Amino acid sequence: MPEVAGACDKRVAIEARGIVKAFGQGRTALRALDNVSVAIRENEFFTLLGPSGCGKTTLLRLIAGFEYPTEGVILLHGEDIAGLPPFKRPVNTVFQSYALFPHLTVAENVAFGLQMLGRPKPEIAGRVSEMLKLVHMEELGDRRTDQISGGQAQRVALARALAPGPKVLLLDEPLSALDYKLRKEMQIELKRMQSETGITFVFVTHDQEEALTMSDRIAVMSKGKILQIGSPWDIYDKPADRFVADFIGETNFLAATLIETRHGKARVRLASGAEIEASVAEGVKPGGEVTVVVRPEHARVVTEGGQLTGTVENVVYFGTDTHIHVRLDDGSTFIVRQQNARAEPCGFAVGDRAGIEIAADAAQVLRD
Repeated sequence: MPEVAGACDKRVAIEARGIVKAFGQGRTALRALDNVSVAIRENEFFTLLGPSGCGKTTLLRLIAGFEYPTEGVILLHGEDIAGLPPFKRPVNTVFQSYALFPHLTVAENVAFGLQMLGRPKPEIAGRVSEMLKLVHMEELGDRRTDQISGGQAQRVALARALAPGPKVLLLDEPLSALDYKLRKEMQIELKRMQSETGITFVFVTHDQEEALTMSDRIAVMSKGKILQIGSPWDIYDKPADRFVADFIGETNFLAATLIETRHGKARVRLASGAEIEASVAEGVKPGGEVTVVVRPEHARVVTEGGQLTGTVENVVYFGTDTHIHVRLDDGSTFIVRQQNARAEPCGFAVGDRAGIEIAADAAQVLRD
């Protein structure tokens, strides 16, 4: 279950309590957010992750002040800001479209917000220099923004947003327009900037790899609700329900019968008849049929033994690893991800009989 807002071991920067956001009225009203509560800590890289239409951008816009909640409150360092307009909030936003001024230079774009705030010229000059150094753009300060690359434009947008020293920086899928290689580079750069500035970053994305790479914590959202909040390891290795497990990375789902639970662990019987130990997500009720999740890299294909048996249906080589697809005897498919060794191939071919050995403590019982 999502953790209780405010229940954390560090000071809270942003807290949403019981947020409901409805668009429209009556029966046709759409609940973009449905009783969402979350606490985001100071100096944290926090990511809102989910598919299109899940409510993540709506929540970001509520924090920014571009929308107002139908119900609930938003607190910044304990003060209610739900009624404040955007320009009165110590928050800045970087959008998908960077909205730079093409007729101004890089330095002039960075300085623009500071000028609107009436800062003294010497202070503006010093701050612009500091921000350009932070984003590694010192040598391009005099170049117009219609003469720089997409990656450089993204850095300028970040510098401009960071220049006034906001307490929270909101980022609405700012890397989506970049090519794959540049996006990977900017993921590392964004995390560096967050660490160096000490500003709380709230990042919105639908890209699971992006979220896992950069975040201190992730909130997985679906249909206007937060399903799980945790570290990247928690979200990937200990998903709470089927949606989280399926949305984050590749996984295997196994039908099982829950035999017993004790101290956060469960004994389950797989369809093959094999019994294994598994972790139990919070909220799982004892007894009955359950779904168990196992990540592909947490199992291996063996010639004999294993908790599951089947026939190799496909072998896919990916360079760094090989994916072995096994059609289990119950008719379901199980995928094993095996890291490649330089000296030899995976050792299995289509049509081979094989067993699957699940690593100890690798299985997780999901919440319904």
